[in-house]
Amino acid sequence: MADAILKTEEVVIKFGGLTAVSGFSIEAERGSISSLIGPNGAGKTTCFNIITGFYKPTSGRVIFNGKDVTGMPPHLVCKTGIARTFQNIRLFTGGTVLQNVMTACWVRQRAPWWSAPLQLPIFRREEREIRERSMELLAAVGLDGLAEEVATGLPYGAQRRLEIARALATGPELLLLDEPAAGMNPQESLELMDFIRDIRDRFKVTILMIEHDMKVVMGVSEWIRVLDYGQLIAEGTPDEIKKNPRVIEAYLGKEAAGC
Repeated sequence: MADAILKTEEVVIKFGGLTAVSGFSIEAERGSISSLIGPNGAGKTTCFNIITGFYKPTSGRVIFNGKDVTGMPPHLVCKTGIARTFQNIRLFTGGTVLQNVMTACWVRQRAPWWSAPLQLPIFRREEREIRERSMELLAAVGLDGLAEEVATGLPYGAQRRLEIARALATGPELLLLDEPAAGMNPQESLELMDFIRDIRDRFKVTILMIEHDMKVVMGVSEWIRVLDYGQLIAEGTPDEIKKNPRVIEAYLGKEAAGC
């Protein structure tokens, strides 16, 4: 691929005697929206954990923007420009909506840590900038009117949008979304497709998504990869994936393939 922002090369991870992912090789085109699908237990979130540094692969490499980030700690992976959301929402308990986003902004902190307790002008100026940036992000996801609410008290769909805003606050080039439509009703899922496209276009990010809602996957993805028992069994456009006999047998089924 001419302009691949992310490459994984023959990635393998074993837990004891179990091979959870084997030979995982993908290339994600810069600026694209793509999906990784497959049955429960296929290894999709494990692949995300490898890309973002939560797991170190047994073998293989993860290349981001031409740099080998294999096994790099999550906070350093984040600084390189990769952000993610989680299958189970992980907001900062007790923090407000605004505080959740502001905390993520500090990954790009310029002021030295010791300027905070001393309340030096450089720290106060950066804190003002971070507050303004955070409010802009909340406005982008439709939550600016709830900035002072406790984050975990928001409705489920709003918590999902907040988690995406927090990920965007780190200034990513690559955004990994782990089941963003989970728990949403059909109308919310339809709105999510427009939201994901808007996020890609507005923030100039590449999006790689894990999702089980096939209407969302087929409706928003430009490229789809299918994982089964830790191995890629197919990849292609939505139309190609719908018609792939192996994918239909392993995962989609006739009804989903017709969506």
